[in-house]
Amino acid sequence: MQSAAQQVGPYLLLTSIDHSIEQARPVPAVRGIARTPDGDRTVLLSTPAPGVDPNRFMAEADAARYLLGSWTLPTVELAPPGGAPWHARPYVPVLPLPTALALHGGPLPEHTVRALGVALAETLSVIHGQNLVHAGVSPAAVLLSFDGPRLDCFGAARAAAPATVDVTALAPEQTAGGQPRPLGDVYALGATLAYAATGHTVPEREELPASLRSLVSRCLSRDPVQRPQLADVVGELSTGHASRPAGFGSTDHASALLTPGWLPARLVAALAHQAASVLDAEVPVPPPTTMTAPGAYG
Repeated sequence: MQSAAQQVGPYLLLTSIDHSIEQARPVPAVRGIARTPDGDRTVLLSTPAPGVDPNRFMAEADAARYLLGSWTLPTVELAPPGGAPWHARPYVPVLPLPTALALHGGPLPEHTVRALGVALAETLSVIHGQNLVHAGVSPAAVLLSFDGPRLDCFGAARAAAPATVDVTALAPEQTAGGQPRPLGDVYALGATLAYAATGHTVPEREELPASLRSLVSRCLSRDPVQRPQLADVVGELSTGHASRPAGFGSTDHASALLTPGWLPARLVAALAHQAASVLDAEVPVPPPTTMTAPGAYG
């Protein structure tokens, strides 16, 4: 017998993607995999977490419709005005980075961290080229898929209360109340790569792999001026890998690293299991009422 499911807008929740990390790392959105009752559309669905300004959440979701870059998750559908806030993106099998470390049993291999870093740095470079700041880069904002990462939680720091964002990934000037700036995204990128490589966002220098130590430490500098430019991050992480000339929005450097085997086999198996489970899932029976409060599922 099918069980009842919460309904948000036209979608019924199939499963949460954050159930294994909610206590470990704050997430500013309640994120799940959902499907229309007729089974026609499957999406990644987000609603604001408790403590998140719903109006700002929707404003950031609206802005995310225009994000460029191969490794972003642009919004494709928004809740209508006046209703409970939510937004949807096309479904791809994904694992949040903290979940990936838990499944892997510890930090990720260096070649995975390098590929991840190049893809994220290139994506942030494109976003900054749009005169935008991501302001939400953190381990929980990084979703791993078969072909590469997806960067989620755009504008999280602008929409969320401190308790709902990973403050260990925020630049010092941002935690002190300053406006998000591009070099703050570089700090957050360094914290995310440190987490992928060690399990900690601000590890001791000696915990970092020797070949990543200098770059990640510079990203994590308290002085923004000492942080590297994103082009330097891409160059240092992709050293030794052939790449084609990269123009605006290009992911050629990332493509040279995101080849089969970029993810550990256990994570590939977990993604395949998720994809098969979602494909086989029957649409749950909706509850008697279809109105839902923001963030009611997860």
